[in-house]
Amino acid sequence: MSDLAIHVENLGKAYSLTRQQRGGAAYLSFRDALTHGIMALGRRAREPLFARSRHTKREPFWALRDTSFSIRQGETVGIIGRNGAGKSTLLKLLSRITEPTTGRITIGGRVASLLEVGSGFHPELTGRENIFLNGAIMGMGRYEIRRKFDEIVSFAEIERFLDTQVKHYSSGMYMRLAFAVAAHLEPEILLVDEVLAVGDAPFQKKCLGKMDDVARGGRTVFFVSHHMSAVTRLCQRCILFSGGQVVADGPAAEVTGQYLQAGTGTSTTRGFAAGQGPGDGVARLCSARVTSSWMAADAVDIREEVSVEMDFETLQEGASLISCFSFINDQGTTLFVAADFVPEGLAARPRAVGTYRARCTVPGNLFSEGLIRVVAEVSTREPVYQIHFIEHDCVAFHVVDRGEPGSVRGGWGRPIPGAMRPGVHFESEYLGPVHKGTAADGAIQEST
Repeated sequence: MSDLAIHVENLGKAYSLTRQQRGGAAYLSFRDALTHGIMALGRRAREPLFARSRHTKREPFWALRDTSFSIRQGETVGIIGRNGAGKSTLLKLLSRITEPTTGRITIGGRVASLLEVGSGFHPELTGRENIFLNGAIMGMGRYEIRRKFDEIVSFAEIERFLDTQVKHYSSGMYMRLAFAVAAHLEPEILLVDEVLAVGDAPFQKKCLGKMDDVARGGRTVFFVSHHMSAVTRLCQRCILFSGGQVVADGPAAEVTGQYLQAGTGTSTTRGFAAGQGPGDGVARLCSARVTSSWMAADAVDIREEVSVEMDFETLQEGASLISCFSFINDQGTTLFVAADFVPEGLAARPRAVGTYRARCTVPGNLFSEGLIRVVAEVSTREPVYQIHFIEHDCVAFHVVDRGEPGSVRGGWGRPIPGAMRPGVHFESEYLGPVHKGTAADGAIQEST
């Protein structure tokens, strides 16, 4: 247990839900309740209190149930799942904001948590006073807080508003200051819930970079997010929640791939029953797939080339068909389109009736990290342009940077921004020693 930062055993949290009952109905709409109330006002006034209570029923709702896991010191763990899966409830239990209904939690180290905008701030205090208040709540001394004070203020970019009451801050200013305090006061365990949900793009990148620094410094990070590329970039391990329970726990690339497949209904393979695929009387889609030399679940390594291929049938003799793939990132941006419409290609010649396979191979170090969705299309360009089938989200894959030697990230040390990340040729050369000119020719002369 000495090397464990967090140990959770059979953890559960239940809340009490109240339901109205009348005439066997479990739910009463507002309109019905208003109508019944007006019609039976006199009768209800005469009912004893115990008779009224029978119209309501309390039942438990388990936001978290039978959850067990352990996290070692220095681990960076991502927590993912759909809304209502129990992620935020878990963080509130770990932060001791609420008590568990069942089970136990063992925490080894000082915890800092960022669960929502302005959490732990007093609205009547200034930004300066709230920094010291949060540090004191975390058990830090005044000297330790002062040592980090300037760094916190600089990171949060609130110098002008440092002595303004935080109730006058915007949500973005709240978030910047709250994250700066949580990340810079050097807790052994950092709990972060959806830090990317608030704030502009530069601040989000700044937060990710800081959390990367915290993780590299050997501290434990518990990161809840719907941003899958951020999870795979920061976390070696990931835990997937559904219905208040752990459904997967393992390497981040594999677990996020499982989540994306379940959430979008799209995976690296797609197949249709004979004659049931999208299409018309000219062409019909049969199947599609993604292949790569390194693949874990629905994730491919950013350095490896990846191929997308589809099998389709031509049903009309002599049709000149164009097969096409469109690659779209998780922001909805079309990165590029690949098609076999070159004049000397197969598409320029009439095709016989039969089954064909179209394949597009994309080199490594081209995509950036994140989810890539593929649109498959077959069309005719002559005599008029006509689409025979177009399947949006036909297949999808998640691009991850494992951070191993040889990756682009290895030499950068920070998440690399951009919709694309091509492996371009880049060089710098030595041109000779620095020329020391004189004051007469405009150069600065060294003084002795």
